Amino acid sequence: MRSKQDVEAGSKAKYGVYDDAHVEPERELLLPTESDSPTSSTISTPRYSLVHLVYAFVGGAALCIGARFLLDVSGIAGPPQLGDDVRVQAPPYVGSTEVHQFPPVAPTNAFPDLFPTSVGYPGGTPTGAEPGLIATAPSLPLQTGAAQLVAPLKIHKHIHPAHGDDVEEEDGTRKHYKSDRPFNLFRSWGNLSPWYSVPRGAFGIDDTAEPPAGCVVTGLHLLHRHGARYPTAWANFGGPAKFATRLHESASQWEATGQLAFLNEWTYKLGEEVLTPFGRQQLFDLGVSMRLKYGFLLKNFTETNTIPVFRTESQDRMLASALNFAIGFFGYPFEGQYQQLITIEANGFNNTFAPYKTCPNAKAAGKADRSLLYVREWVSHFLAEARERLSRAMIGKDGLQGEFHWTGEEVYEMMQMCAYETVALGYSKFCDLFTEEEWEGFNYALDLTFWYDSAFGSPVARVQGVGYLQELVARLTHTPIATHNTSTNATLHTPETFPLDHALYVDATHEVVVLNIITALNLSTLAASGPLPADHIPKDRSFRSADLAPFATNMQFQLLSCASTPEPQIRIIINDGVVPLHGIRTCPYDDKHGMCPLPAFIEAQQEIIRGTDWAWGCHGDWELPQGSAWNSTTGDAPQAYNSHN
Repeated sequence: MRSKQDVEAGSKAKYGVYDDAHVEPERELLLPTESDSPTSSTISTPRYSLVHLVYAFVGGAALCIGARFLLDVSGIAGPPQLGDDVRVQAPPYVGSTEVHQFPPVAPTNAFPDLFPTSVGYPGGTPTGAEPGLIATAPSLPLQTGAAQLVAPLKIHKHIHPAHGDDVEEEDGTRKHYKSDRPFNLFRSWGNLSPWYSVPRGAFGIDDTAEPPAGCVVTGLHLLHRHGARYPTAWANFGGPAKFATRLHESASQWEATGQLAFLNEWTYKLGEEVLTPFGRQQLFDLGVSMRLKYGFLLKNFTETNTIPVFRTESQDRMLASALNFAIGFFGYPFEGQYQQLITIEANGFNNTFAPYKTCPNAKAAGKADRSLLYVREWVSHFLAEARERLSRAMIGKDGLQGEFHWTGEEVYEMMQMCAYETVALGYSKFCDLFTEEEWEGFNYALDLTFWYDSAFGSPVARVQGVGYLQELVARLTHTPIATHNTSTNATLHTPETFPLDHALYVDATHEVVVLNIITALNLSTLAASGPLPADHIPKDRSFRSADLAPFATNMQFQLLSCASTPEPQIRIIINDGVVPLHGIRTCPYDDKHGMCPLPAFIEAQQEIIRGTDWAWGCHGDWELPQGSAWNSTTGDAPQAYNSHN
């Protein structure tokens, strides 16, 4: 059985690292040295007559005229005409990986004993009352942008396919892919978008995250994704490192012009998988935001003489995200204010934050990568004009336009490069190569990826999310998990590492797992528009990966006590948008605030847990036809679970 291939790993070994230190010796030879400098004692001043100057002028003019004549007749002056036997090429370092290693391995001025982090004498340290915006403010702050990132000055709506002019209005002669929202580049990158507060009513409930009148928040279960990172080590379609590799290996065969001229000097500056500076800031800011909204819940810990337990897992970006969140939430130093559980993400270790590590079918070709066929087809539609336009900007090795062609996948990789360079470096020249409608197409391509690989259209989505459902129900019922038969880890389910009576829980995971959990919960209103087609963007689609799983996405399970009902309530907030719960069988259909009685919610989730077969979904020997011959809107394996369909 074929498995996913690592298409980006090892790419750095294929080509050299460009280091401008290599040009320093030559640069130094061109600079005057002290020994080269003439002194006043050795300089004599020559004297020239008018005759000498006239002869020099006439001779110089004659030489210039003769040289110009030779250049003209030889065809050297000016650029050659297309079709002449002239070879062009980009510099050999184009596409090579540029790395700035910091900090140095052994800095010569590091004296940690001389620079302690505390020297005493802290001054006064009395604290004040905990904040609670969720309970006290008339409205909540919204995440509206990414102030540290720079977008292009202008992105065209459309570009005429023939002459390249900006076209602001549709002309009726071609198909356009229009968004049903105002254009925002940073919200057009699917899971690569920085998290933002979704528009009010985006998920179907016209309400905000503040508790309804007469209700107070009594507890919070927060699930969040890591912050912005470098590209991962593999990708089944696209991948920025592949793009850089092709540029580097073919540098002698092309020269870029027009908007692509920057490629003639471009190097690959991205690392792999770890958080970027912007990603670190995202989680710090998220920690500050949650402290301002829910800080009052810490009074529960003071009253019980306990501290919170937050969870993450061992991957570098996961641990860094959790710690940056903690610095934002608790401040530095955070020691003694909470305990950070680090679970292991590796093959053979049960982990609800990485369920694919113990679910073989989650890595099996044809089951885990069902989006590939859809994405390839969609790219052939929405990037056809961009591929031709950008290919015209390339001159081939013989000086001819049209010799060097971009593939659809490579153009898609340029769009990925825009997103990754922006969140890593702050700005990318790749971003203004594309139009608003092409960015909407890119956004939808990532919707296809995650719908069919990780969410409602995937046959292995629910089964991977069910372990976290078990943990959520255990916390909500204050009851340990009786049987560990999914991705839960019995070793870590102790009163110390998995407490059941806290008012605040914070867990960090990946976007694919967030989508697994959304699917397992049966938040079916997010799947209401059905399976996603590969030939057009559905109007008012209910599933958007940028809304649900961007960098630093956060999912709040609010527990509420309301004066109007004796039963505690629960509701789910994703990126500040209230999610309808009426897809959950026992929850009311018409609650305008998105609330569900907690006992009813628990009953439905227990039913889903009983009906989800981990052995069949993850280890079963089942196959599926490719493409639309088989579809799902529940995230189940075939014949694995039918009582909630």
